[in-house]
Amino acid sequence: MTLSAVERCELLQLARRSIEAGLREGRRAAYPGSPILPPGGPAMSSFVTLRIKGELRGCCGTITAERDVGEDIWRNAWASAFADPRFAALGDAELSRWDIHISVLTPPEPLPVTSEAELLSVLRPNVDGLVLEMGGARATFLPAVWQQLQRPLDFVRQLKRKAGWPQEYWSPQLRALRYQAEEFGESD
Repeated sequence: MTLSAVERCELLQLARRSIEAGLREGRRAAYPGSPILPPGGPAMSSFVTLRIKGELRGCCGTITAERDVGEDIWRNAWASAFADPRFAALGDAELSRWDIHISVLTPPEPLPVTSEAELLSVLRPNVDGLVLEMGGARATFLPAVWQQLQRPLDFVRQLKRKAGWPQEYWSPQLRALRYQAEEFGESD
């Protein structure tokens, strides 16, 4: 999916309104709908990332498409501001300092790999996001994470660490999925 400049602007405004409503109401407000995106559009998954002066302040999202993209971003913006377990809830004092970045994901596709070496050979730096899952554990890195972890080996091993596994860990039950993302933000 390629979003128009108008749609991108609308989605960024939706994310900001969701967070502002959360600050006012102390809870996630009902999704008001979008004047630009038709209701009942295709289900899409997204991540909303908040940064203050370039530093991560919250990031939440969905891997599997469950609702239309406007509602998904509305929910994920609120979660990034108030429910990311790595950070305290966003406060009024931070209101004018944060920047919103949105990633709209393509559906994840399984990678039929049987080893870390195979995974490294098919992973495309600066293009692919990656999901690793096994049992009840699952972790993902968005394609934007390549900016910090530029070597595929570092990307994969830090993702395994994020999931709670040793960096050298591999199991036949480990499942890898890749996706791409259309990424845009307020500071773009």
